[in-house]
Amino acid sequence: MSALLELTDVRHGYDGRDVLNGVSLRVRAGECAVLLGENGSGKSTLLRLAAGRELPRSGTVTLHGTAVSEDDRSVRAAVATVLDNLVGYPDLSVHEHLMLVALAHGLGDGAADAVDRALAEHHLTERAGALPHQLSSGQSQSLALAQAFVRPAELLLLDEPEQRLDADARDRLAERLRAAKERGTAVLLATHRRELADAVADAAYTVTGAGLLEAGGLGG
Repeated sequence: MSALLELTDVRHGYDGRDVLNGVSLRVRAGECAVLLGENGSGKSTLLRLAAGRELPRSGTVTLHGTAVSEDDRSVRAAVATVLDNLVGYPDLSVHEHLMLVALAHGLGDGAADAVDRALAEHHLTERAGALPHQLSSGQSQSLALAQAFVRPAELLLLDEPEQRLDADARDRLAERLRAAKERGTAVLLATHRRELADAVADAAYTVTGAGLLEAGGLGG
């Protein structure tokens, strides 16, 4: 099976400092690849490149064989992300955030049911009317994840998606990621928690900046 997402000999950095130097990675539909490594090793940079938020200094990043750019409407339709701490609009409720995402991604008449499911799955039903500033840190992270899961996507890009979640919520996240894989969604995520990698990964890599060191096939 050909790769859905492919990074080939990617080099990138900031202010004259190399962060990634010759990184190559392939992720296929229905597969989860996990990025491990210390803070500053380049995990977040790699994810931003995969999302098309940044363009590599050299090398290629492709989705279905086409160069990735966040400005490309087809990329935005195919790729769901949780890459930063920004939840969204300060004057929209939790429910309104999810409805906006669902409608923007073509769910139409099915949007209301999809939003209700997302609220329940992320334990946000009782907070549906809350504004972002009224959420706890964990609820804000749950909303960010709900926005990624409420919409259809071929590829999920997640940067430490377990952060600020309690143990039960981390278990539910692992279940949702396994279900996404079964639907054929490709997943690329960075985490500091090896237990999450063990639960969902088909392959794990330690990001060293100079490349990726394969950490072995895991039990996802």
